[in-house]
Amino acid sequence: MTDRVLYVDDEDDIREIAAMALELDLDFEVRTCASGKDAIALVCDWQPDIILLDVMMPEMDGPTTFGILQARMLEDLPPVLFCTARTQAADVATYLRLGAEGVVPKPFDPMTLAATVRAHLAK
Repeated sequence: MTDRVLYVDDEDDIREIAAMALELDLDFEVRTCASGKDAIALVCDWQPDIILLDVMMPEMDGPTTFGILQARMLEDLPPVLFCTARTQAADVATYLRLGAEGVVPKPFDPMTLAATVRAHLAK
C-alpha cells in the first residue's frame, strides 16, 4: 500500500532534499509545497497520510497552518510532524501540546528521514 507524504517548507533546497530522501521508500507517494496556504489547499484535495510541516515560514508559519488544518479537518487530519531547528525541550513540548505527532529536528538526516516517517505512520 502506498502512503501519501506531504512535505511543507519554504526553502526550495530543503524541499528537494526531503522529497528525494522520502522517495527512497518506494511505498511513499511524495508531494511538496512551499507555504502554509498551499499546504491547506493540497491537504484538502490530496488527503495525505502524514504531513511534515516546517515551523518557521513567512506569511503563515507551521503552527498557524496546523491550527487551520485542525479546525477544518477535525478528526480526519493525518498525523503532523513539525520540522524545525528549535528543538529545546520547551519548544518540543509546545508542538506536542498543539497536537503534533512529533518533531523532526533540522537539519535532518536524509538517509533516515523515510524511516522516521514510517515509524510515525506505524503508530
